[in-house]
Amino acid sequence: MKKQIREKLALGILLLLGLTACGGEEGSNGAIVNPPVTGPVPEMSIDACFTMITSLGEVGLGIDSRHTPQSAANFIGYVDDGFYDGTLIHRVIHNFIIQGGGFTSGMVPKPGKAPIKNEASVGFSNLRGTLAMARARQSDSATSQFFINTLDNPQLDYSASSEGYAVFGRVLSGMEVVDQIGIVATTRVGDYSDVPLEEIVIERIAPSECPMLEE
Repeated sequence: MKKQIREKLALGILLLLGLTACGGEEGSNGAIVNPPVTGPVPEMSIDACFTMITSLGEVGLGIDSRHTPQSAANFIGYVDDGFYDGTLIHRVIHNFIIQGGGFTSGMVPKPGKAPIKNEASVGFSNLRGTLAMARARQSDSATSQFFINTLDNPQLDYSASSEGYAVFGRVLSGMEVVDQIGIVATTRVGDYSDVPLEEIVIERIAPSECPMLEE
């Protein structure tokens, strides 16, 4: 059990391209000191919905344009451009996350647009089934890549010592597909680890009608 906890904490330190959070002000001991989230954490608002069609099935996604406007507009822009069509779910870490939106077949990087501001300080938690922006070490470095949490990962949240990873939506349907992807065999391809042994293709992400959600 202790080994599993240590492994999960270690994974939380390197989510995407070397996902070690940085930024904020440094305290006297060199640690990051971020301002606390002021006021209560808002309830996620599902303002726009999408269907992510993968080679293993469909996943319904809902995003929050009200509280995470930059992350939402960024994602919608990539969808409208057809950017995600033919990209891969290129990273799968069992009992942690699945990640996609930045590579095409053969693990060829697909350059994205300018990076956006990290909106993790809104306070949404990286709970199972939430959709979040992947980024590099710098806080405001997210471009096209996103991930879905397959377990609760509060170690990825904004805090006094971490800039966190911005949650901007959640899975509305097809979590069983996410779970199926989350247990596939992985390998190393060049410099990239945790790559699915058999390519999982995002065939398309398309706008869809939002379901009636319970209040």
